[in-house]
Amino acid sequence: MIPGSFNYHRPASVADAVKLLVDLGEDARPLAGGHSLVPMMKLRLATPAHLIDLHGIAALKGISRNGNNLVIGAMTTQHELLASDEVAKSMPILHEAALLIADPQVRYRGTIGGNVANGDPGNDMPALMMTLGASYRLEGAGGARDIAAADFYQGAYFTALEPGEILTSISVPVPAAGHGYAYEKLKRKVGDYATAAAAVVLTMSGGKVATCAIGLTNVHETPLLAADAAKAVIGTSLDAATLKKAAAAASAIMAPAADARGPVEYRKHVGGIMVTRALQRAASRAK
Repeated sequence: MIPGSFNYHRPASVADAVKLLVDLGEDARPLAGGHSLVPMMKLRLATPAHLIDLHGIAALKGISRNGNNLVIGAMTTQHELLASDEVAKSMPILHEAALLIADPQVRYRGTIGGNVANGDPGNDMPALMMTLGASYRLEGAGGARDIAAADFYQGAYFTALEPGEILTSISVPVPAAGHGYAYEKLKRKVGDYATAAAAVVLTMSGGKVATCAIGLTNVHETPLLAADAAKAVIGTSLDAATLKKAAAAASAIMAPAADARGPVEYRKHVGGIMVTRALQRAASRAK
């Protein structure tokens, strides 16, 4: 349970961090909250020769409003999301989801950038970012580029990050005033990854769903957008038949692993239930 030896670097700027990653190549790993990397190092399943600690880069921290977007620095912690008045006011689903991540000790250290950049299908924020239509700023030796969260995830632990690139910020469009939201997560115990989870953001007009987006967590090798399920509820009052149809459409795209959280059919079944609950609760919050 003791990591192998490594060289420690603490750059003061994104440019310095990128240069270190480029110069050191595959022997280097960036360090954010460390909740994924450090346990792997302790088990000797990851043995980087160089750790590049991003905590000294002030530009990677903070939450700000830029027009109709909320811009969140990659090194912003889950605790800081929970403490933000701007998040609570304009994007409360972020607050709701962050509160369901692990436990307070983890949230004090874990970062939103690490959560979305790692490519772990069990992480909560990726599907939520896809649901909200977020984009990620990636910076490397060739400059900066933006990529939609929906295009970022390619497989379990495989993302669109190129060698030498760092995810530096997340830009999230602020949902319409009066929107409804919910993040429903089933887990075996406090601190566990989701057996299945669903994020819903919708608007209502005249008692019917006007717009809807649904994201799914830990029911596939990547986070999912349940487009057909969202389409099924548009123009409806979310009656029982519609909810059943939406849950079935969401379950149809799920392909969870059979693991200690349950067999495939069970996880798909509870995934559909999470979608139903999230839709109902989101609708109850919409104005």
